Amino acid sequence: MAHKKAQGSTSNGRDSVAKRLGLKKSDGQVVTTGQIIIKQRGTKYRPGVGVRKGKDDTLYAIKDGIVKFRKKMMPNFHGALSKKTFVEVFTGK
Repeated sequence: MAHKKAQGSTSNGRDSVAKRLGLKKSDGQVVTTGQIIIKQRGTKYRPGVGVRKGKDDTLYAIKDGIVKFRKKMMPNFHGALSKKTFVEVFTGK
């Protein structure tokens, strides 16, 4: 017979490191070539003019300019129209 109660294991005590996702540059801010605009999972924001998408869905600038967000109606996979947000970089000229 045990003289002390056995200690139970706990399912707590672990936590994952934050991934620092989200907007890094907002509408109207100046960016240079290669700067990250948005880190995301999936394509909540889509690349427009002057922006490319990395393999982890990160959007980054491919030219110097000013960040602009715009919404555009596009068909989804069923053919119904829905609003999508595009990120674009415009030069100030």
